[in-house]
Amino acid sequence: MIDSHAHLDSCEGTVEAILDAARAAGVEQVVTIGCGRESSERSVALADAHPEVYAAIGVHPNQAAAYEASDVTWIRDLAAHPKVVAIGECGLDYYRDRATPAQQMRAFDAQIEIAADLGMALVIHTREATDDTLRRLADAPPDLAVLLHCFSMPERVKEVAARGYWASFAGPITYPKNADLRAAAANFPVDRLLVETDAPYLAPQPRRGKPNEPAFVSHTLAGLAEALGLPVDAADALTTANTRRLFGIAPLD
Repeated sequence: MIDSHAHLDSCEGTVEAILDAARAAGVEQVVTIGCGRESSERSVALADAHPEVYAAIGVHPNQAAAYEASDVTWIRDLAAHPKVVAIGECGLDYYRDRATPAQQMRAFDAQIEIAADLGMALVIHTREATDDTLRRLADAPPDLAVLLHCFSMPERVKEVAARGYWASFAGPITYPKNADLRAAAANFPVDRLLVETDAPYLAPQPRRGKPNEPAFVSHTLAGLAEALGLPVDAADALTTANTRRLFGIAPLD
């Protein structure tokens, strides 16, 4: 298994203990996500220090009020690190009011341009902003690899699949009320499906209400496997291969 989206710098406990638990649960690798400059720098440092960790770096929409044009420099500088595999998470979040839509769009546009220019995947955060997010992505270069993190737009699954986007499913796919997410997964191209924890957030059903961690991605994988009508081992092989292909992550020696 690969946890394709976690925030190791926000998880409780030491990173060493978190990774030990993940390894014991069968998690081979983790992509840790930066949300702003300091978080992105910590994510790259963790990737540098731990063979099984990779990083994505960028500006989260909730931090977009502080975004300046000069931030392009540090994003590009960090993106040059060999273990940085994506730009983001970035996008639009209208649930929170920490940045105006215009401020969010400015940061979003810049990161779309960076990812396209560098040929890197773009990790998308979108919350109560589906229409604007998809409208902006429609203008992005057609060869840009777009990953919809914590997939949350089941009503648009046919559209995003037709666009060639990737979808990563998190703990909510295991929640009993979310039959629409499970149906969306069952109707998404299997060669573009990933699993994630979004740790320490969105713990899957068996751990719901507790801090999440990469080891718990096994529960999300089981939920996805059930939605797909596949054995867990088959879903594991599928999502692991997809994650490696999207991010260019090689197996550990």
